[in-house]
Amino acid sequence: MNPTNSEAVLLPILLARLERISADSHTAHLASGIRGTLIRFQERIESGRPVNSRTLRRLVEQGFDILEDAA
Repeated sequence: MNPTNSEAVLLPILLARLERISADSHTAHLASGIRGTLIRFQERIESGRPVNSRTLRRLVEQGFDILEDAA
């Protein structure tokens, strides 16, 4: 399955925001894991390989939840 256009647009923005979370926090540790997985998804998307849209959507939601907790 392929991601929706909005997911493809949000992904780089979300990755950049997750990277900016303070490194000294527990939230940063969580963000690092989600970010790494999202980077792998982004690489698959960019190379034209299929990704599981449901999993990507869940990861994007988790990423935004982490950003909300960090704020």
